[in-house]
Amino acid sequence: MSRRKNRRGAEDASLSFLDIICCGFGAIVLLLVIVKPSPPVVLEESLIQDKGQVRALQERLFEIRGQVNYLETDLNAKQEQLGVDQRRVAILRSEFDVLNSRKPSADDAGAEDTTSAEDLQIALQTLSAELKRLLKGRKSNNEFIAGVPVDSEYIIFVIDSSGSMTGGAWGRVLAEVRNTLAIYPTVKGIQVMNNEGIYMFPQFRGKFMPDSPSRRRQIVQKLSTWSAFSTSSPVGGITSAIRQHYDKNKKISLYVLGDDFQGRSVRRVLKIVEELNKRSRQGDTLVRIHSVGFPVHLLGSDPGINSSHMRFATLMRELAEQNNGTFIGLNNVR
Repeated sequence: MSRRKNRRGAEDASLSFLDIICCGFGAIVLLLVIVKPSPPVVLEESLIQDKGQVRALQERLFEIRGQVNYLETDLNAKQEQLGVDQRRVAILRSEFDVLNSRKPSADDAGAEDTTSAEDLQIALQTLSAELKRLLKGRKSNNEFIAGVPVDSEYIIFVIDSSGSMTGGAWGRVLAEVRNTLAIYPTVKGIQVMNNEGIYMFPQFRGKFMPDSPSRRRQIVQKLSTWSAFSTSSPVGGITSAIRQHYDKNKKISLYVLGDDFQGRSVRRVLKIVEELNKRSRQGDTLVRIHSVGFPVHLLGSDPGINSSHMRFATLMRELAEQNNGTFIGLNNVR
């Protein structure tokens, strides 16, 4: 009797376990029916697609960079050509003015003389009034006389002492030095060197000479007989003057007097001077560069666009504009 009861209890337990297992499988099947199946993700194909997209983007980037480099090169070439054309126009205008001044019309000679005399008289009166006002000590921080800024406290002369200048224009050089000194009644310092950077007064090399009436007389007196080695190019004197006298706390004006430029590259000289002559926070160069051009080589000859004297005019006009100065081209050397 007891054995039958034990067998029956074991059978009941087995059936209960099967019920549980069946219920579990049934629940799993029901979940699979309810949830929408999704295809398996293939990781390898996904990585391949990403690499393909990256490669395509890199190729596009390289293509864009190539286009940018091409456009920049084209732009630089056009800017250089524009600069060449602008300088050529300036040279042609200068040639035109020179030819006009050398070939006046006979009918207009009397009228031209009268007009010139009236213009000179007006200019003389204007300069005299300005000079009197300056002598009274009422000069402002940014005065102009005959188009030349005279706000500097230190002045440096860079004078071409080559044979063409000493033999053909030295008297006019002396006059221009006197005129320049006259528009600066008093300054804190003066210096004179030739276009090679050779000092007129070697004992004051690298520093300014104190200004005084006697010092000015000495400058003009020694200049009348001064003879120093020169290759007839203003670059050496300009760079030496800036290197040896540049001071951010001093207002300096550089006056370059010459007739030609034997160098080959105007652009290279402009770049060198730009690196030497630093700018203030307001964007102004701390050394003004003025220039007076003497037409020594224009007398008795036809000027050429690529001639040394025309390159001098181009160089000094660009330097003056780049360095807050003024370029004056003279019509004669007398």
